[in-house]
Amino acid sequence: MTVDQARPSVEEEPAVKAHRLRSPRTVGAVLLSTAVLLVAGGLLADVVAVRTGQRAKPWRADLAHQLATRHLDDPWIRLGAGVAVLLGLWLCLLAFTPGLRHWLPLGRPGAAIDRSGVAALLARRADEYPGVVSVKVRVRHNRTRVTIRGSADPASLQRGLRAELDLIPLALPNRLDVRVRRTPEAHR
Repeated sequence: MTVDQARPSVEEEPAVKAHRLRSPRTVGAVLLSTAVLLVAGGLLADVVAVRTGQRAKPWRADLAHQLATRHLDDPWIRLGAGVAVLLGLWLCLLAFTPGLRHWLPLGRPGAAIDRSGVAALLARRADEYPGVVSVKVRVRHNRTRVTIRGSADPASLQRGLRAELDLIPLALPNRLDVRVRRTPEAHR
């Protein structure tokens, strides 16, 4: 086998499957929700067993007895309440931290580009066309909408911005909608 035969051609390379970018916060949320589901499932199974006429498991009976007889100023109760508060604060922190939805995945695994950067690039390119008064660009996961005010030719704008958008190696196809709103000066 020669060196040329060992290398796959460009046509034989497998296509990269683009996945939505995941924030590191999802790992903590998944671990915590799995732990809560396991504990809740164990409690539910024991409650169902008691309701069907079986005896409660010893650990649940002991836990119910401990919760009924301990006072609120007991160190173990305070420790449990503190752990519950810390877990709640951690979940609130995870909920309010920004995710990665403002990033678009690129063709290379793990690479991404900011949506506002793509919008700024397209707005700058659209401003270069004659007859453009103002530009508004909205980039979404699979669609980009460009709204132009002025007397610019929509077809040439569409072609030019499509060529510019194709220079960005996005992992997923992105539909481009160009809309031109005529200004009063353009009707004269």
